[in-house]
Amino acid sequence: MRVDLEQQAGIVKTKTEIQPIDFVWINGQVTSWEEATIPIMSHALHYGTGVFEGIRGYGTNDNLLLFRLHDHFVRLLESARILDLECKYSEIELENACLELIRSNKLKEDCYIRPIIFVGFSGINLGFINYPINTAIIAFPFKTYFGKPGLDVCVSSWTRTYDPVTPPMAKICGNYVNSVFAKRDAAKNGYDEAIMLNSVGKVSEGTGENIFVVKNGMLITPSLGSSILGGLTRDTIIYLSGRNRIRVIEREVARSELYTADEIFLTGTAAGIAPVISVDRRPVGNGKVGPVTERLAKAYFDLVSGRDDFGHSDWITKVY
Repeated sequence: MRVDLEQQAGIVKTKTEIQPIDFVWINGQVTSWEEATIPIMSHALHYGTGVFEGIRGYGTNDNLLLFRLHDHFVRLLESARILDLECKYSEIELENACLELIRSNKLKEDCYIRPIIFVGFSGINLGFINYPINTAIIAFPFKTYFGKPGLDVCVSSWTRTYDPVTPPMAKICGNYVNSVFAKRDAAKNGYDEAIMLNSVGKVSEGTGENIFVVKNGMLITPSLGSSILGGLTRDTIIYLSGRNRIRVIEREVARSELYTADEIFLTGTAAGIAPVISVDRRPVGNGKVGPVTERLAKAYFDLVSGRDDFGHSDWITKVY
């Protein structure tokens, strides 16, 4: 099992930069990477008016398996509705565009797919009435988000955004400036990631991941009302926990529970299952990856790599 965790954590050295690819999909057409440009005065660049998704592809047996492709595009369009962006493409059309793009690039290795819907160039009015709405999909080789098998994290001084400010349930481009503040502070202070608290001081999530706490063999995770994104990896882990007879409780989580947890791990499309071994320099449990985390990480790895569908074969899309 340690091998699988290390594969997810990126023990093998990889470049952190995005590797340019041959083609991207934008506004209904596959075009070259070099030609896929946008005007410098695009509204989304200045005001963050866009929504996006992250989708993972896993290379296996001369094929590429996409995990929860349909669900990601459903959430993308839900985010667009929350931001009041009118996308002219349906979930199915976007799924087919994604497959067309990957095949055009002949991708068969582990990759990351970034669909984005954003307000284009017209003017500087914040309301963007009658401004063009662009849709694009980019796919590129990608191994892992974190570069180590166990993370040292801190609790951030920055508060997670919440509904009266901007809705955290939508993957809005501008929302992530909130996460950027927390992530950069954490990195500058020698941490791998930050845990953000919500407006009432309860645990929310990481800067780009949901969080699970293991206590007495049970999983505890902040509820949807805790200013979190309803993560698809989070949802997958809750499902896999049921299959593995592990009880899951969704509720408010106090900061102090992070210091007394037996295990902690983060979940996200880019991150996969990322074990946390310390919080604010305090070791989590014995300071090593725990058995519940290992068990669920193995189940997740088996699922996304096609080794076992755990009753959800509809979550896996074969590209070729």
